[in-house]
Amino acid sequence: MRYLAILAALSLATVLGCTQPIQKPTRVTLDSPRPPHASEPLPSTMSMPQPVISPAEPESPLVVSLPNRSAVVESAARLVGARTISSQGRHITYDCAGVTRAIFLEHGIDLYLGYAGDRKENGVRLIHNHVRQHGILYQDADVHPGDLVFFDNTWDFNGDGRLNDPLTHVGIVEELEADGTVVFISRVANAIARYRMNLSQPHVHKTADGRVLNDYIRRKRPTDPADTARLTGELFSFYGNLLSPQKSPSSNNQQQISTSSSPVDLAR
Repeated sequence: MRYLAILAALSLATVLGCTQPIQKPTRVTLDSPRPPHASEPLPSTMSMPQPVISPAEPESPLVVSLPNRSAVVESAARLVGARTISSQGRHITYDCAGVTRAIFLEHGIDLYLGYAGDRKENGVRLIHNHVRQHGILYQDADVHPGDLVFFDNTWDFNGDGRLNDPLTHVGIVEELEADGTVVFISRVANAIARYRMNLSQPHVHKTADGRVLNDYIRRKRPTDPADTARLTGELFSFYGNLLSPQKSPSSNNQQQISTSSSPVDLAR
């Protein structure tokens, strides 16, 4: 069995790292500062990461039994606050797609499997393609813990200054609150944290009593139009269900994520 190690560190660094083109992986060490509260606007000075997404692997057989939803959610919750992630023998990028991939790897599912498209695809699109092939994509309110949540236009992926960038962020649903607010776990700014989204009131950040309905997920840029959407509910794209469809692929070996007290590297 392989083991993934996660470290919570307090060093200063950057990034909204969820949308990186694929290239040959390089060895890196990632350290990030304590993240801003999820309900605060993302800082405009955040820089984008260098692309380091590992290529997908060949298709593997389908699993006979799917992971338990609560187990997947527990794996995601255990990573809240972590600022580095490494894998022994497998390259895992510390961005929203890499973190999501690592959580499912612990339960025997590699979300990057089955990729055969454009080599410039980002990790979010790899995961979306995987769900499209082996799971269910949907947009209705019947969301469950352990499902994936996808977003569009969380940053200018193609660099043309326009809001035409689908599938730029992904997270894992942790719970559905009584008022319909979805709590999901993802790496957005500088660390893995909990974020909220309420699709019945997508343009509302906070209620009059200060309760957060939709967190900021796109940083404010001087070049953005004044009415540019920045909240989770405004940039929502799809949910993805891999845990209760009729079929789902698996990696050969299940892997466990754990925390560590010392810095670790991302190495293939």
